[in-house]
Amino acid sequence: MGRNVFCLRAKSAILLSAFLLASPAFASHVHRGPTAGAIHHSHRLLRHHSRRVRGQQAIEPDRVMQIQQALIGQHYLSGEPTGKWDATTIAAMQKYQADNGWQTKLTPDSRALKKLGLGPDYSTAINAKDSSFAAPPPANTIPADQAAGFAVASGVKQ
Repeated sequence: MGRNVFCLRAKSAILLSAFLLASPAFASHVHRGPTAGAIHHSHRLLRHHSRRVRGQQAIEPDRVMQIQQALIGQHYLSGEPTGKWDATTIAAMQKYQADNGWQTKLTPDSRALKKLGLGPDYSTAINAKDSSFAAPPPANTIPADQAAGFAVASGVKQ
């Protein structure tokens, strides 16, 4: 009789183990940790999120014509301006920048544009109506008391 009880207990233990192992396969809902879906969710957002391109993407044809005319005037480009930012124009701009000791990877460099006479034009600015873009007067024409006031305000010791 002792042997039958042992076999019955062993069979019961095996059946109970089999039931416990098989029950998750038949479950309607599997519990996941609080961050289990978050990782996948963030990847989905990144996949569907398109990057917004910012800033100027191309040089306007009118501006390219100005740059080409200036490069022709400086003998870095030959022919007639086309308004197309092509390989010849890029090479001429890079050569001009390299000759002046400026970067050549990105074109055009603002210093190069200024030196070519293509810097910003403030003549149509709101506050430019009655302004003069002439050079400032020589320092010796500034009244002494005014110059002293500037020096005190700026912290410069005389």
